[in-house]
Amino acid sequence: MSKDNPIKEVRLTPIRNGTVIDHIACGQALNVIKILGINENNVYSSISMGIHVSSSTLGGWKDIIKIEDMELDSKKAEKIALVAPDATISIVRDYYIAEKYQVKIGERVVGLARCSNPNCITNKGEPIDPEFQVVSKYPMQLRCCYCDKILMNISDHLL
Repeated sequence: MSKDNPIKEVRLTPIRNGTVIDHIACGQALNVIKILGINENNVYSSISMGIHVSSSTLGGWKDIIKIEDMELDSKKAEKIALVAPDATISIVRDYYIAEKYQVKIGERVVGLARCSNPNCITNKGEPIDPEFQVVSKYPMQLRCCYCDKILMNISDHLL
């Protein structure tokens, strides 16, 4: 690059009202977008996404998403914890952070993902919610409470 055309640093612009999801594990931003149900048919507000952004907190790299005019409910925050257990969520109102919290996952996960075992009772049409025990957070692994199958590719099995 010549001196006449220096490289400029690009930063994600602030949002007036909405949600900032920060400290997403590097490479998981697209899974978070999937969890939020955002697709080409329902984008009505500005969305900024940084993938592979420098982070001093996560020891190298992270992803970040800013969504104008959307506040997350607790169920979506729980699902985000399954793919990004270190994520923080900031609710922004009039350019100020009104609320900020880290996503949390308990020892059990109920009704957020489906078992990958096609023979599991939860996949047989029975009126029962899938339930998992958290085996590991890094990497995220869940054990089905009904058939003991270990679920590892969580984003592929979210409800």
